[in-house]
Amino acid sequence: MKNYITMAVACLAVAGLFTACSKSEETISGTGSLNIEFENGYKGNLLVLGATNLPTSANEVLTVNKVKYIVSNIVLTKEDGTVFTYPKADSYFIVDQTNPESLVLNLSNIPAANYKSIQFGIGVDQAQYELGQSGIADFWAQAQAAGMTWSWASGFKFLAFEGTFTSPTVSSATSYMIHTGKFGADYNYTTVNLDLPTQALVRTTITPQIHLSTDLSQIIDGTNKVNLSNNNGMGMGAMIMGGPLLPQITANLSDMFDVEHVHNDPN
Repeated sequence: MKNYITMAVACLAVAGLFTACSKSEETISGTGSLNIEFENGYKGNLLVLGATNLPTSANEVLTVNKVKYIVSNIVLTKEDGTVFTYPKADSYFIVDQTNPESLVLNLSNIPAANYKSIQFGIGVDQAQYELGQSGIADFWAQAQAAGMTWSWASGFKFLAFEGTFTSPTVSSATSYMIHTGKFGADYNYTTVNLDLPTQALVRTTITPQIHLSTDLSQIIDGTNKVNLSNNNGMGMGAMIMGGPLLPQITANLSDMFDVEHVHNDPN
């Protein structure tokens, strides 16, 4: 009986060894797809357009009526440290809170691999911008239709953040408009780098979904504090579309995103 038990334990150990080997020697090949979902929020709450949000550190209370931003130049890093850069020509998207379909970016023809981090830009990179409108003609037309190009200057709006606010010194709801993009010598393009809490397992049979949460309060209440009341003038509300505050707002954008979770559900 003792010998039988010993042999049984040995068999189980060998079976476990073969199982472990088969898992570690998984052949990863082909291409697959990947989805990136943006969930816009404000100070830990889901964003509701037109609703009153929690006060900023300057005790300014915002409603958000519009939020759009350009996501571009997506780069995925594999578990071995090598990277896959999504084709530049296909790597420009407009995330628009009023358009649910735009909140999920569908990427295809991605090499099957285990991906551990993601990088993307907010805006259109300067190299692409310098090619002119003809260099990105299809996206230029899309951005124009979405109101993400300047009406008074050439180039794209990288972020459009608009609504109304009140503060201790501004008692009635007053409009604000924050638009980032190229202004003078400041290009105001920024890159976001995020580690994934769970690797995205791109396979021919698995389409991972990376769920990102966005805290829009960071735009003016991040590392750099921007006081709307101090920029309220000439009966036009608080309009920030250039000047020294734009690079500060741009710097805040890189901290606006977090990875909530990664789904690796079979197709």
